Amino acid sequence: MFKILIIEDDTKMREIILENIQRWGFDGFSVTDFDNIFKDFANYEPHLVLMDINLPSYDGFYWCGKIRGVSKVPIIFISSRNTNMDIIMAVNMGGDDFIQKPFSLDVLMAKINALLRRTYDYTSSELNIIEHNNVVLNLKDNTVSHNNKKIELTKNEFKILYMLMKDKGIIISRDSIMRGLWEDENFVDDNTLTVNINRLRKKLEDLGLHNFIQTKKGQGYVIL
Repeated sequence: MFKILIIEDDTKMREIILENIQRWGFDGFSVTDFDNIFKDFANYEPHLVLMDINLPSYDGFYWCGKIRGVSKVPIIFISSRNTNMDIIMAVNMGGDDFIQKPFSLDVLMAKINALLRRTYDYTSSELNIIEHNNVVLNLKDNTVSHNNKKIELTKNEFKILYMLMKDKGIIISRDSIMRGLWEDENFVDDNTLTVNINRLRKKLEDLGLHNFIQTKKGQGYVIL
């Protein structure tokens, strides 16, 4: 089980993050003694660290530097500070990602999963979400969420969105999508795919995602 260390002085935020991490099957530990962060890090030996910038005593940049002196563990900064200098400092001190508050918990978990996968090379079957531009597709419950709003998808809607998000930036032909849905496109009315695409687009629009799926005339569909 992956262990995640939470270094956040806002008690309510800390508890929400910890609860969400545990719900996803990770082990979590929250720092409460901000004078002994490095001691907690050494004792807990986490696989990933969530680090706020504004902390009592010393800021997150200081503690990131201390951790980087002994470990390459991935570190995600979470902060309400969002100037270019803050982001540059986070990267220069050894941070692997930066999330501005307020943030979607689904996006946070997508970033955690992606960073754990890249760092520890755990199999794709263990990655339960796909994230792109703050849109999160949950592979466990066939839902899509954006800005803390979530909508359930039908089996075919989910398959279509999965194919497009998995290969984002690549145009997927209608024939390829139909093969993915029904395995043999000979049994499919072309209009059926159009109906499914339109229904999926309507649900995405309900999340505030207009033109998320783009049509490339004569070629297919793409998510950019």
